[in-house]
Amino acid sequence: MYEWGDESASPVFLVHGGFDFAGTFDGLAARLADAGWRVIAHDQRGHGDSEHATCYSWDADIRDALAVIDSVTPGPAPILGHSKGGGLMLQLADACPHRVTKLINIDGLPSKRNFPDVSDRERTRMMSSELTNWLEHRRKAATLERKPGTLEELAKRRGRTNPRLSQEWLEYLVTIGARHDEDGWRWKIDPVMRFGGFGPWRPEWSMFRLASVGVPLLGIIGSIPEAMGFGTKPHDIEPFLPPGARLEVFEETGHFVHIEQPDRVAALVTEFLV
Repeated sequence: MYEWGDESASPVFLVHGGFDFAGTFDGLAARLADAGWRVIAHDQRGHGDSEHATCYSWDADIRDALAVIDSVTPGPAPILGHSKGGGLMLQLADACPHRVTKLINIDGLPSKRNFPDVSDRERTRMMSSELTNWLEHRRKAATLERKPGTLEELAKRRGRTNPRLSQEWLEYLVTIGARHDEDGWRWKIDPVMRFGGFGPWRPEWSMFRLASVGVPLLGIIGSIPEAMGFGTKPHDIEPFLPPGARLEVFEETGHFVHIEQPDRVAALVTEFLV
């Protein structure tokens, strides 16, 4: 678990996306801490410095996030989620509205398009070939390791899915999301985890949950499609927004809105949380 700000201040919880780390919030979290909040984030299971698990599931990630909240406060608190983390917190707010005061969702609002960073969940058809492929991957998982490389090589690999982020930021991300072994740098993410996964599940199912969220909601989406983004457009979600929800579209911005424009996101979030 990572913290920024005064321990006696009111808490706000940040939840990262799939194949990311709590450290991806470093820029935004520092700004929220400067605004007077105690900012708390955690590495999801199988990510960063959290332990690897035997199996992974969407519901397990939600329970883990609730356990983090419980460890800090018994009362309700504001929550911010990015990408998959936004989808997770949408479900948590729907299931446990008494634990959430306000919800901020950064480029993790549902649509009929794919959720590329959701591991072991997204399958619309349970085909024999998919089942066989998944089981074979699980069989090999015990001996899998992430491919090593130099710091610059890992940053370059990450840049394929984060094309709008600077080389400087990508290299910084390696230092917090990878470990330095004798043969080079290696991402800490559990090698059993991969894009796509095991279902069945349809992204639009989350759209129906969105309409029932009973806490104040601020949605932020980027306008430029990226490999890791959901590709959600305003017209996809506007009919499903709960009453009073606010939607902000960042033009000329990709999926990692809070990294590209941390000052603007921090200002919006700070205003919303007042």
